Amino acid sequence: MTSLPYPSQPLISPRQTLPTMYDLPSENPKEPGLPDEFHFFQPLLLLLTFAPANSNPELVFSACDLNLYYDLNHPGWYKRPDWFGVVGVPRLYESKDLRLSYVIWQEQVSPFVVVELLSPGTEDEDHGQTVSAPGKPPTKWQVYEQILRVPYYVIFSRYTNELQGFHLVGDHYKPAVLNQDRLLMPELGLSLGLWRGSFRDIPRLWLRWMTLEGNLIPLASEELAQAQLEAIKAKQRAERLAARLRELGINPDQLD
Repeated sequence: MTSLPYPSQPLISPRQTLPTMYDLPSENPKEPGLPDEFHFFQPLLLLLTFAPANSNPELVFSACDLNLYYDLNHPGWYKRPDWFGVVGVPRLYESKDLRLSYVIWQEQVSPFVVVELLSPGTEDEDHGQTVSAPGKPPTKWQVYEQILRVPYYVIFSRYTNELQGFHLVGDHYKPAVLNQDRLLMPELGLSLGLWRGSFRDIPRLWLRWMTLEGNLIPLASEELAQAQLEAIKAKQRAERLAARLRELGINPDQLD
């Protein structure tokens, strides 16, 4: 009698077997806090103006200084981008909770764009000029380019005001050609460029999201200010019209 072979075990998804964001640390005790105010305000401006034109707003997520776990074989390894944006995941984790970290095997969608702000201590790694030692975590460049395959990688220096963009072509990043000092991302219906203005009452040159044509994606405060300005202009027009009617002997208050 021939015995039947044991049935093969079904493959189990990493979503079920590896740690979730609730299990992994969201902070690095060896790197507490942010290095300076710019590293707080600049990512915040990116977060507040990231509004892909071609995507459902409820399926857009972006984060500042959040642990990004990327390796199935080393679930404790992470990078912490200054800012990154994802298209195709709910704003809340599983549509119910604020994220503690972004865990790639749980989310199953890689960031579409990552922004790193240059610092003297990270400049070489940000530019892909460092090499990972054997057995150690890969560099930022390797993670974004080879593991997560992030379509757009952006570097901005507050010291030189230089914007550099890289687009994933095949298996490698290629320097992107800027259009009027803006990096175009037609897949999002957006561009990323430099804007001289005041954010949080701080005037300087900021990195900011714009339309493909170069118009600013407005902040909520700017939209409110614009609406108030339009209301004032409308009131002034009405007052001028009323004054003109009175000059003609017509009482505007009696008009239907």
